Amino acid sequence: MLLRPTLLALALVALTGCGILYKVDVNQGNLVEKDMVESLKPGMTKRQVSLVMGTPSIQTPFDQDRWDYAASISRRGSTPEVKNLTLFFEDNLLVRIEGDYFGQQDETLLDDAVRMRGRAIDPLEEAEQKEREKRRPGGGG
Repeated sequence: MLLRPTLLALALVALTGCGILYKVDVNQGNLVEKDMVESLKPGMTKRQVSLVMGTPSIQTPFDQDRWDYAASISRRGSTPEVKNLTLFFEDNLLVRIEGDYFGQQDETLLDDAVRMRGRAIDPLEEAEQKEREKRRPGGGG
């Protein structure tokens, strides 16, 4: 009687080690899009840059003239990719951009969403649809 549960447990442990079980793709860090980086121009203030890029993932109190936007993507069956885009400031103005980013990340995330959910949902389109439904007679609201 004890043999069956023991064999089942051993089989589950063996399957876990073989990579047969599903592994989730993991995207971490700042979603930096190509359009965002292309809109950065030397001479922009930190405020202007933060409106375009968002808050940096790494901002040290020891060097406030350097902002790092780090991101990593871990996909099934491949080694994780790590990218780091660094912005340098002098006297509160952007002077230099170094590093790299996932330029096609937005398209990849959209493709992943379509693959996993069947279709991508545009938040603006969804809000407009809800507004139309509210205006319809008997449309709730």
